Amino acid sequence: MPDTHYLATGPRVAIRHIGPEDMEEFTAAVRASTALLHPYAFLPSNAEEFEMWSAKFQVPSGEGYVVCDRETGRIEAGIAINNIVYGAFQCGAVGYGAFAHSAGRGLMTEGLGLVIRHAFGALGLHRLEANIQPGNVASLKLVKRLGFRHEGFSPDFLYIGGEWRDHERWAVTSAMFRDRPAAPTESVPT
Repeated sequence: MPDTHYLATGPRVAIRHIGPEDMEEFTAAVRASTALLHPYAFLPSNAEEFEMWSAKFQVPSGEGYVVCDRETGRIEAGIAINNIVYGAFQCGAVGYGAFAHSAGRGLMTEGLGLVIRHAFGALGLHRLEANIQPGNVASLKLVKRLGFRHEGFSPDFLYIGGEWRDHERWAVTSAMFRDRPAAPTESVPT
């Protein structure tokens, strides 16, 4: 049964905050998606990891979301906004991972578009950054579709999966996102 506490909805998916009740479904989806996620993302795959990971969403500098199928409520992906800083910066770093059962269907484009709109609206952010490993072609295509601009390259930027990994830096501002054409699988509010 679909959750009624959605923050935003699109044609096929909706977003809501991630909670403790999502642990079992989320970690099972992560375990089933290891081949898709690694070496780019290492999401929590058991209860202990989920508890530690989701704790960062209980403080003002972090927001965690699940992308859910609107008809069934099934979790299709996870999205986080980390390192949120307000004041003059009004920025956060977005991270995400689609699950194998939803990959290649455009659900992440729609879901991330909803999270970005929420970040620039309800959260009052001005800028979102995405740091992506150069070999993660699907993720690079995703941010391009959603209007992010390439801002640089950072060698040995993040420690992921037991090693320091190079990342490309991408970012989008509220004005850039508002003024760009919608991605093919993304809804635009009327």
